[in-house]
Amino acid sequence: MLDIETFDNLRGGSVLYKALAHPLAAEGLAASLNGTGSVAIYDPEAVAAPLLALLPRIEVEGIYVHDTLGVGQLRAGHVARALTALRAAKVSNVLVASFGGGNLLSRIAAWVPADAKVLTLDEARLPAGMITNTTRYLDALNFATNFAFFRDDDHFGTRLTTVNYWSGYGARSVKLFLRLYGFGGELLAQWEQHAPPKVGAVVVDSAEVRRRFGLKPYTGQLFIHAVGVAGHDVIKYALDTFATDGGASFSCTHDANAWPSDRYAGLPAPLPGERVTLWLQNSHALPIPAGAITMDRMGAEAPAPITEEIPAFATRAIDISSHLPHVHWPSQVELRAGRHMVRPRYEVTRHGRTRIAHVNVERGDLRPDLQLTHLPPELGRGYLLPFPILPPKSFRTIVQPNPMATSEMNTPLRIDIFAKDGSKLADRFLGILPRNHDLALDLDTVIGTNALSEGGHAELVYDFRDGGEGNGWLHALFRYEERKSGHVAESSFGAHMFNTIMTYKNEPQSYTGPPPGLSTRLYLRLGISGCHTFCVLIYPSSNRWHPKSSTALELYSATGDLLETRSVEIACSGSVAVALSSLFRADNLREAGDAGYVLVRDTTCRLFGFHGMLNHVGGFSFDHMFGF
Repeated sequence: MLDIETFDNLRGGSVLYKALAHPLAAEGLAASLNGTGSVAIYDPEAVAAPLLALLPRIEVEGIYVHDTLGVGQLRAGHVARALTALRAAKVSNVLVASFGGGNLLSRIAAWVPADAKVLTLDEARLPAGMITNTTRYLDALNFATNFAFFRDDDHFGTRLTTVNYWSGYGARSVKLFLRLYGFGGELLAQWEQHAPPKVGAVVVDSAEVRRRFGLKPYTGQLFIHAVGVAGHDVIKYALDTFATDGGASFSCTHDANAWPSDRYAGLPAPLPGERVTLWLQNSHALPIPAGAITMDRMGAEAPAPITEEIPAFATRAIDISSHLPHVHWPSQVELRAGRHMVRPRYEVTRHGRTRIAHVNVERGDLRPDLQLTHLPPELGRGYLLPFPILPPKSFRTIVQPNPMATSEMNTPLRIDIFAKDGSKLADRFLGILPRNHDLALDLDTVIGTNALSEGGHAELVYDFRDGGEGNGWLHALFRYEERKSGHVAESSFGAHMFNTIMTYKNEPQSYTGPPPGLSTRLYLRLGISGCHTFCVLIYPSSNRWHPKSSTALELYSATGDLLETRSVEIACSGSVAVALSSLFRADNLREAGDAGYVLVRDTTCRLFGFHGMLNHVGGFSFDHMFGF
C-alpha cells in the first residue's frame, strides 16, 4: 500500500497529496532529479513518506530533521538523522522537502555538503497560470482535480457533463486543464477549456476530442484540473457511456471521487453468461507493482493478486472471473487497491449489452457505533438509504446491501417500501447479514408485480431487534432490469439521516452550509440528442417533516440562462417521477439543447434523486444525481 494520506472524514482531503500527485508536479520533480545521483532529504515538515511514495525512484542517502524528537524516527524506511549530520553526507544533491523551501536555504546553508546542489519542492510547483490562490500554494482550491474513465473506440463513446457551479460561489473566470491518457498511460492530448462565465454547461465529448486531435480509437482516462474556482474544491460530473455503432448499450455514472483509497467494495460478481470487467486506472506517475492490487470475495479473506505491473497513468481491463473463477452473483467482490487509484469503474457485458457503474470507498477508520442501537426518538428511524422502485410491471428492482467498512462484520437491516404518496406499503426484516452474505433482494418477492403501478421507493434502515451492529456507513447496490429487453442499469450509494431538525454527529447533511440539511440543489443534465431524460425525486424523512415539499425544477440553457421554472410537490416519505419532455415547453427544451440542464431546488427539505435517459433502441441509463 502506498504510504500516503489522502482523505479522512474528520480532516477532509490532503492538499499535500494533491500537490505531489498532480501530473505536472510529478514531471517537474522527475526532471529536476533525473540522473542526479544520491540525494539527502531535509524533511522539515515530515512529508518524506508521501513524497518518496509518489516520487520517481531515486537513490536516497538519508533523511535529516531539525526536531530532536524526530531524530531516530522511521520515515519512509529511513531512520531520521540530525540536521547537524548533513554536512558529512556523501551526496551530490540535497532536497529540501517543502514548498516554499527556498526560505530555508539560508538557514541550513552552513550544513549543506560542499559542492552539493540544493533543490526544493518548488521544482514541483504548478505554473502560475494554474494557481487559483496565489498567496497560499497549499490551498485546496489550487488542486480541484479529478479523473474520469474516457473511451472512444468505434463501438462506445463517452460524454462528461457538469456546470460551472463555482461561479455561484463568486468565481469569475474558470478554466479546465485537461489531459487524456491512453491505455498504456501515454499522453494522447492536453488542452484547456474555458467554462461559461455564469453557471453554464461544461461538456467534454470523447468523439469531439478524437476529431480535434486526430486520435485513433482509445480507452483511457481523463485528468481534469479546474482553475479559478471558488466554494468547492471538488469536481463533480455526470458521465454517460453509450454505443456509437448502433447497439443498445447505454449507462451513466458520476464523478470518480478524487481520493485514492485502500479498499473499494460494491463490486458485483458475474451472473452465468455475464462478464464483469474492472477498469483499473493508475492515478499516479509511478507504475503499480505486480501483486500490489488484489481482489477477494467479500469476507473470504483469500485475496487473489493482479500479477501484472500497471504503468503510470495506464488503464487495465481485469476480468473478475479470471481471478476469482468460483465467485458468482449474488456474491460481491472486495478490491484491495493500495491507494493507487481513484474510485474505479466496472463494466458488465451481457447478451450484447454493456453497462458501467462504480465501486465505493470502503472505510478503514470506522468502528461500530453503539449509540445507533438507542438513538433518541427525535431522530426517528435514523439513517436511511433511499432508492427508487421503477414500475414493477416493466422493471425488476433488486437491492444488494454492501459492507463498506473493514470492521463491518454484520449488518442488521430492514427494508421499508413506500408509495408515491408517502404511505408505507410493506416492510421486511432482512436479518443480521454477515460480512460474506449473498443476499440480493428482488422486490418482486416483497411487493409483487401488481403493486406500485407508477413506481415508488424503498429505504434500507438499521433494525436492531435481534442485535447486530451499525456504523452509519450503510451502502447498497441497486439493480434495475427492463423485463422486455433485458437491459440493466445499476447504481450504488450510502445512507444519511434526512429531514430532521435534530442532528447526530454531522447528520443530516446539507448541500450547502452546516447541518441540519434542509435544502436541495441537484444537477440534472439534459442528455444526448435523440434520448429522453427523466428523473425520480425522493423525499425521505428520518422523522416527520413538512407534509409536502416545495420543489422547483429550473431549466437552464447551456450558457446558464434560466428558461423556465416548474414546480412539483412531493409527499413526505414519497416520490415523484418526472419526464422532462412532459414538464417543460418543447421550444424551451430546444433552446436549452443537449448541453442544457435542470437544477432541482428546494429550500424546505433535502431530496434524493436519480437521473436517467431512454434511447431509441430500448436502452436506458439510471444513476443517482449529485448536488452542489
